[in-house]
Amino acid sequence: MARSLYTLLLWLLLPVVLLRLVVKGFYSPAYRYRWAERFGYGPNYSDRFNVWIHAVSVGEVNAATPLITNLLNARPDCRILVTTMTPTGSERVRSTMDQQVTHCYAPYDYPFAVARFLQRTSPDILILMETEIWPNIIAQCDRMGTKVLMTNVRMSEKSRRGYARILPVIGRALAKVSEFGVQSDSDRQRLIDLGISPNRVTRTGSMKFETNLPPSLREVAEAVRRDWGRDRSVIVCGSTHDGEESLLLGLFKDLSKQFPQTLLVLAPRHPERFDQVARLTVRSGFNMVRRSQQHGPIPDSVSVQIADTMGELAMLYAAADIAIVGGSLIRIKGIGGHNILEPCAVGVPVIFGPYMRNFSEISQLALTRQAGFQIDGRETLKAQVCTLLRDADLRATTGENGIRMVSENTGATDCTLNLILPYLNQRN
Repeated sequence: MARSLYTLLLWLLLPVVLLRLVVKGFYSPAYRYRWAERFGYGPNYSDRFNVWIHAVSVGEVNAATPLITNLLNARPDCRILVTTMTPTGSERVRSTMDQQVTHCYAPYDYPFAVARFLQRTSPDILILMETEIWPNIIAQCDRMGTKVLMTNVRMSEKSRRGYARILPVIGRALAKVSEFGVQSDSDRQRLIDLGISPNRVTRTGSMKFETNLPPSLREVAEAVRRDWGRDRSVIVCGSTHDGEESLLLGLFKDLSKQFPQTLLVLAPRHPERFDQVARLTVRSGFNMVRRSQQHGPIPDSVSVQIADTMGELAMLYAAADIAIVGGSLIRIKGIGGHNILEPCAVGVPVIFGPYMRNFSEISQLALTRQAGFQIDGRETLKAQVCTLLRDADLRATTGENGIRMVSENTGATDCTLNLILPYLNQRN
């Protein structure tokens, strides 16, 4: 009954879903295409897939990439389908795993769309990355005999309370999930508090520690740094959101009086905001260049670069002196920080704000291991950046601590693979 009401609500929201696609398509042309896939249509595949991995967007795709590599090493004949919900996630799959996996958009959770999708793909196993609970997808997978696993699960206390309120809707779906691989002991306990049997919940650790940096990253970062200027200090602000760029540009205006040769690199989280951030930078009085249009060294007169390219953030962090991770500097609805492990993995000191709900344990670990700095507002952000710009030894020590922290916490991918393989073997 509860799932029927949920499905009815989805039907009532269908005009909103379509309008949202139209609006997103206005700002990001990639949203205008491949609508059919979102409703279960697409090519008829000649063979069934062994594994379907659903990774919503870029962050989840990055976390899934080492898992896919290890899975293919263990089972070279494994046919893997990766679905995403966003064009940026789609592009990330294409750029990193194009020859290894098949990609399409995931169907919306309408029964007809899910049924059509499963008829075309017939996966043995569905792996949901992080906390993606889709009642109709899980129910229809269960009906077809497709085992469902949830991996790299994180659940804040706020999320647990929210799920508890809709437990009549999601409870039966959670009961059909065969295994949960969670990031931390706290995540495990919160799932158990929702009524999930403890023997189905395993602490595997966070796969986001498995950064899987390409061998050429350092070489490419060196070339970028030469173009930025070796005599300049460089601050890369990654995954920024609306409201954060204006804060950072205001701060940078103050900093440039003390550190006039510093270069600020802004990498907005969403590509549809690239133009908006570029206009904001010009209005703020800065000489600006867009990375997509810049070839060769950046003139000293340019103080801000807009990183309007995709899939380069880890490399930009590697070329920086200081990293600031967005989604955390101001309160943003639905956002609780972004992944700070990329700058840590490449040995760059990272600064993040007070809003790190989605990465609370990782951020606390970074503070404990002295691999990063948490600020609580504009003035403490300014003070911390000034301290790091003045102290090269502190930057080096913090960066080394970050590399060590990431290295010592790897292993989640292997633990997750050990959860998956027994289910894969059952169907072969």
